[in-house]
Amino acid sequence: MKIGILTGGGDVPGLNPCIKAAVTRVTDAGGEMVGIRRGWGGLVAINPDDPVSLEANTMRLDKHVVRKIDRTGGTFLHTSRTNPGRVASADLPDFLRGEYEGDGPHDLTGHVKKVLEALGIDALLPIGGDDTLSYGLRMHEEGVPVIAIPKTMDNDVHGTDYCIGFSTAVTRGVEFIHNLRTSTGSHERIAVVELFGRYSGETSLITAYLAGVDRALISEIPFDIDRLAEMVTKDKADNPSNYAMITMSEGATIAGGELHLTGEADPYGHRKLGGIGKTTGELLKERTGEGIVLQEVAYLMRSGRPDSLDLMVATNYAVMAADLALEGISGRMVALRSGTYTNVPVSVTGEGEKRVDIDELYDVNEYRPKVRDVGGKPMFLY
Repeated sequence: MKIGILTGGGDVPGLNPCIKAAVTRVTDAGGEMVGIRRGWGGLVAINPDDPVSLEANTMRLDKHVVRKIDRTGGTFLHTSRTNPGRVASADLPDFLRGEYEGDGPHDLTGHVKKVLEALGIDALLPIGGDDTLSYGLRMHEEGVPVIAIPKTMDNDVHGTDYCIGFSTAVTRGVEFIHNLRTSTGSHERIAVVELFGRYSGETSLITAYLAGVDRALISEIPFDIDRLAEMVTKDKADNPSNYAMITMSEGATIAGGELHLTGEADPYGHRKLGGIGKTTGELLKERTGEGIVLQEVAYLMRSGRPDSLDLMVATNYAVMAADLALEGISGRMVALRSGTYTNVPVSVTGEGEKRVDIDELYDVNEYRPKVRDVGGKPMFLY
């Protein structure tokens, strides 16, 4: 049996261990693994009639090839945000340009299926977040055997309590916040720490909860800048060390305002987020007269090696996915639900949006985490 594996979207710690574990499981069972480079983009770029194209976008994976990759973060297969269902004319490979007319976007799903057939792929393991797995669902609907593996440090893939990368992101965030206390306290300022989180504020919320920051601004709840200024002024005054700390999701918004977006939309319709921390810091400085420390943690949250939890989940997700594929099962996503490893229909990824449970986990009036009752909740309170 020949199984393909790819990683799409943003990189997170845990991808390489996941790849390694899948390769080990499949090859030990007598199967063959093919790595597809640069996510769905690798399949778009392959010309099945061109050996150079095949070599540039795929690689044979065995235990010797992946022996050391679990010691580092990121993905050694590389990644992209390519959506084969929406490819701009400018992004068409040269060998396909004559087959598509107009400005696009163009649906290259037919081409992707031909490539998979040419490669002899019997099952496909895409590792990714909502965007990557949404095309995995498309592949499933097109008849391609798919076993999806959820990863995103926002932990917002619907259908699972946990996604690869989330624990390490929170671990990094807590560490950076505690380190930042020394400079913030030394200069008696207000720190504004901007974290990843487009539509889900869980990363900011859980990081704030564990790091004990004064206020946490999340994507789900717009905030009043004047009320926030009053709160952090008091927080600073009440602190014997005379400083205050705020975390905020990159997708947070000021009441009456909009997301801070820049650049062109990617193939999934997302423009680049970022800048709300800087804007908030400037407004707080105007209103409070206090010095501001601005820190955009961003890519540092998903850099470096995974922590032990991400290492364990990534490994176990890979083993589960490989076993399902080897058994001839498809159309599933591996998941953690209520603390138990399981698998769910891949269609669940398109059934809704996963967001913070405001009523259970957040104090809307005080802009801070407030866990009403831990009992019965998943390990990460989601």
